[in-house]
Amino acid sequence: MRPIVLASASPRRAELLAQLGVQFSICPVDIDETPLPGERADHYVERLAREKAAAGLARTGSASALVLGSDTSVVCDGMILGKPGDESGAQAMLARLSGRTHVVMTGVALAGEHGCFARLVTTEVRFRHLSEQEITAYCRTGEPMDKAGAYGIQGRGGAFVSGLWGSYSAVVGLPLGETAGLLADAGQPVYMYWGHTEESRDE
Repeated sequence: MRPIVLASASPRRAELLAQLGVQFSICPVDIDETPLPGERADHYVERLAREKAAAGLARTGSASALVLGSDTSVVCDGMILGKPGDESGAQAMLARLSGRTHVVMTGVALAGEHGCFARLVTTEVRFRHLSEQEITAYCRTGEPMDKAGAYGIQGRGGAFVSGLWGSYSAVVGLPLGETAGLLADAGQPVYMYWGHTEESRDE
């Protein structure tokens, strides 16, 4: 089986990829995440996913490796809400999302010797109305600071969500169905790894 590499330092993405049962290594990359002038949100997240995967492949120096890259953005009123720069920025983002439906776009890309292939997942998320007190309390936990849109649906921020239409795993940071599909297209379906877990070797 070909080595699988996750080009991300995100523990959330690593946990999701592990959920698929595959064996992988981690190779964080550092790329410029500045949107291009006039760039649409869907183009932006897919471009970053591709660039992360390509950068990871270059770092591995392996001809046989398959490298996954992913990027997630929260979009509200056509504006990309990235990671907040400070607590006041996080509070402003959450106030903007309060009581409204926004879009979470996640791109996932797989780079290998035969090229780089990507898929884009769009999910709608509805927030209930948030009081100033809970926004302030949430921001003081520090949880929003490294997350697009200033919230983590898998953490305390999940208390804000009143509805979701689409992929939960994509909102967390890595769409599992699409990731499995890319690996299958590359000749590495995830079920190939299910007989090679630590549990099966210990039996």
